[in-house]
Amino acid sequence: MILTWEYQDTLEQTIKRFLHFEGIPRNFVKAVKHNGGQILLNQEEVTVRATLNQGDVLTLIAPDEHGHETVAPSDIPIDVVYEDRDFLIVNKPSASVSIPSKQNPDSSMANRIKGYYVREEYKDQVIHIVTRLDRDTTGLMLIAKHRLAHAYMDRMIQSKGLTKIYYGLSHKVDWDKHGYIDAPIGRNPESIISRIVDPTGQAALTEYWLKEQVEEASLLRMQLHTGRTHQIRVHLAHKGGPLVGDDLYGGVKDSVISRQALHCGELQFVHPFTGEDIHIKQAIPEDMHTWLNIRKEEIEYGDI
Repeated sequence: MILTWEYQDTLEQTIKRFLHFEGIPRNFVKAVKHNGGQILLNQEEVTVRATLNQGDVLTLIAPDEHGHETVAPSDIPIDVVYEDRDFLIVNKPSASVSIPSKQNPDSSMANRIKGYYVREEYKDQVIHIVTRLDRDTTGLMLIAKHRLAHAYMDRMIQSKGLTKIYYGLSHKVDWDKHGYIDAPIGRNPESIISRIVDPTGQAALTEYWLKEQVEEASLLRMQLHTGRTHQIRVHLAHKGGPLVGDDLYGGVKDSVISRQALHCGELQFVHPFTGEDIHIKQAIPEDMHTWLNIRKEEIEYGDI
């Protein structure tokens, strides 16, 4: 990866100070210095102690990121929704974990993305997953294609500059058109997996909008203002409307929905390198769409 600036200020300053005010992380600069990269001032190699003068051209050449052997490339294809030099956004299917585990050592989304990088012959092959999804949650996953993009997105998440919108089917029809669920979440003392609303837990806030109603459920659009484990699933169950198919929290599975009906349908952020407003949308998957349509037909033709 190559980054280039033309220095416009009339005041002299060191490269180190300039990079600090440009928001370049120290760890990235260290990687350039010590792992085979280069710092060039007007095409001559220098250190960060060199001085910038007006009109100088500064170039950082980052070393290639060789992939970890622990993430084996997979031939399973991925659904690429958006890609540029810095980011990759994919549409994750259900029944797929985000990162490798003992149970899924070579079929996770990280493995599949690694296989894509190998097939495309990308030089940087470390998988920097920015936004993970639960195994059975579908939708948009954001991946940074190099360490600097990952660092920028981590900062953006901390400053709440990255917006994630989810769509879910809830076993409840009397939702307000718009509202908030403000309820702290903690571990369930009776389970190693599930969470519960607990006054002593961590603060958790979910905003929702009612998009559609059918006889047995509602389609909700939801934004997380905090990032607690199972937050949407816990909050909806707490309000008496667990996700369809989410049997861990009281939802009901059927022949169409065999997983929690939750989908990450929108990602929005300001691109840290171009300043462009990136807003990616992904329609709900087939199982959720089919489930809704069946209920609509039942309402429309119920009295025939």
